[in-house]
Amino acid sequence: MSKPLVAIVGRPNVGKSTLFNRIIGVRRAIVHDTPGVTRDRHYAETDWGGRAFILIDTGGYVPDSEDVFEKAVREQVAVSIEEASVVLFLVDGREGVHPMDREIARMLRRSGRPVVLAVNKIDSERHEIETAQFHELGLGEPFPVSALSGRRSGDLLDRIAKGFPPMEAEEPSERIRLAVVGRPNVGKSSVVNAMLGTERSIVTEIPGTTRDALDSYLTHGGRDITLIDTAGLRRRSKVKESVEFFSTIRTVKSLEQCDVALCLIDATQGLTHQDIDVVSQAVDRSCGVVIGVNKWDLIEKDDRTARHVERVITERLPTYDFIPIVTLSAVTRQRIPKTLDLCISVYDERRKRIPTATLNERILEILRNTPPPSTPTGRDVNIFYATQAREAPPVFVFFTNEPKHIPESYRRFVERALRDSFGFSGVPLSIRFRKKS
Repeated sequence: MSKPLVAIVGRPNVGKSTLFNRIIGVRRAIVHDTPGVTRDRHYAETDWGGRAFILIDTGGYVPDSEDVFEKAVREQVAVSIEEASVVLFLVDGREGVHPMDREIARMLRRSGRPVVLAVNKIDSERHEIETAQFHELGLGEPFPVSALSGRRSGDLLDRIAKGFPPMEAEEPSERIRLAVVGRPNVGKSSVVNAMLGTERSIVTEIPGTTRDALDSYLTHGGRDITLIDTAGLRRRSKVKESVEFFSTIRTVKSLEQCDVALCLIDATQGLTHQDIDVVSQAVDRSCGVVIGVNKWDLIEKDDRTARHVERVITERLPTYDFIPIVTLSAVTRQRIPKTLDLCISVYDERRKRIPTATLNERILEILRNTPPPSTPTGRDVNIFYATQAREAPPVFVFFTNEPKHIPESYRRFVERALRDSFGFSGVPLSIRFRKKS
């Protein structure tokens, strides 16, 4: 089951990024007094009261043109309304009701979506009288909050998460959930169509024209697969930032549901910053990952081109060198079956469990030969034994006398040792160190 999505919307400079940071407890979004400084879209998984959800911080400011700015705000709010389980509409209690607030409120009322109206910058009880004026927006009782100080943020979260399902461990399924993800116009729907052998999705040269994200089903090599197609905009957008924003939301939602992510790259453009971000999202969510270089039919090549492309991608993603890379063409169906084989292989690797005796027999000798560095006081750091705590995704726990003094570089060394010994191609590994005397 995918987690509910909560979208923070509002005009620029009302404190959306500050509230986002307050809720997730980490200072991730850029916070500045300049309107519209949030250029990239920010999202995070968080939970409150045992109820998990995805929080989206929407930007809205596009420089150089006031007209484009207004279009971007309208489109991004509209996209957020369509996708969100709950819309958190943030307004500025110090400045009062703004014409843009009224415009957004009209869209929210027409949508029928659940809305929580939060009045920001209410730093004390004596300022709560300022919230009364926002009744005119017709969105229910305005909720006073201070994103900066955290005042009443817990009460606000109680209201937002009310009705969300409690967190539960998902039951494993033999059906492989495969998400085809990537930035706009890398050929996601074309690849899905090639896998299915049908023209299920609308495919055009315009980024973001896919109509719906409907799951599709196929069988390959005797294995049942659910294809999660990352849909684009439901309406054609003329604003680049809105296309990318929608793509980000859909990517996050698809990765929440999948076992394996096929991250597509356009062979004619090479690896871009957006491509790296998509791969990072998949790794961060512990999905199995395969990188697919699509549109391979459009580039000039010889017998060394594929190896060169793989080397370039690996050099730019050095910490992700465990991810397999495949070149393919949705148009000619070149290596489409191989791509599915690779995704199935990564799925099986992600579900692999290493017996504790085998794990310790192979790994402890490596770790004894290359032990962790000593603590600042000169005390030896010893690793006593290891166990695989879970699979899908794999989690390994190493018991040691000084877990706090094991550096990140040694964690990467342990990960490399695990991969050299047991494989786990395309699978992010979680490695934890725990105290044992």
